Amino acid sequence: MVITRKVEFSASHVCRNPRLSDEENQRIYGMAANPHGHGHNYVVEVSLAGDPDAVTGMVLDLKDLKAILEREIVEPYDHRFLNYEVPPFDREVPTTENIALDIWRRLEPCLSDGRKKLHAVRVYETSDLYVDYFGETPCSA
Repeated sequence: MVITRKVEFSASHVCRNPRLSDEENQRIYGMAANPHGHGHNYVVEVSLAGDPDAVTGMVLDLKDLKAILEREIVEPYDHRFLNYEVPPFDREVPTTENIALDIWRRLEPCLSDGRKKLHAVRVYETSDLYVDYFGETPCSA
């Protein structure tokens, strides 16, 4: 069984790699490379897979899941300039892909145990752009 909970946060960021020239950053990231930054109202959906508890009938109490998402995602991310205020984005480009990966890394230790596991993190940067992350599985080229 898979359960999903959604949270939202607002944050600004700049997509620029300091190892690249201004021209390369502009070519790769376009308007998102503006050094003054820009913001988004992000929507994050977190899914857990597991068997419902025999006593409660729940994979995880949704109140507990909400509290974990508030602590691990909303509190550190909301109303922040990601590049300057949220590690690891002081060292990594805060693309939607990297944000999804960071959220997974923050949540996985809190949500996975013998009965349930983090199944997916979906991050919407805009209503028509999202990234799904399913864990650190090696890709084959």
